[in-house]
Amino acid sequence: MESININTKLDLITDLWKPRVIAELNGQHVKISKVKGEFVWHDHKEEDELFYILKGKMIMEFRDKKVDVNEGEMILVPKGVEHRPIAKNEVWMMLFEPKHIKHTGDVESELTIKEYKTI
Repeated sequence: MESININTKLDLITDLWKPRVIAELNGQHVKISKVKGEFVWHDHKEEDELFYILKGKMIMEFRDKKVDVNEGEMILVPKGVEHRPIAKNEVWMMLFEPKHIKHTGDVESELTIKEYKTI
């Protein structure tokens, strides 16, 4: 049982769209990531995702609307809902997801991660 300094962990991340695991609890991963630009359209058939914005502003795009998610805010994407995160400027985020979640759902792209690294 030790405290985790999130900013120190974020300093270790130099690439974009590659979440890193910083903790695990009850079958869930707590991940952090730096993002910029557009991610791929995808969904997660069986898993909800929670995005908490630590720094910056992200747009969560859905097929029928866009939602601004500002620093200090979070958004929950329910399972089965197609979505695409967009960040015009670099955003630092924390994610809460089931341990077994596929990074881009069933979509394969150059951004797809097969195995999450722990930092």
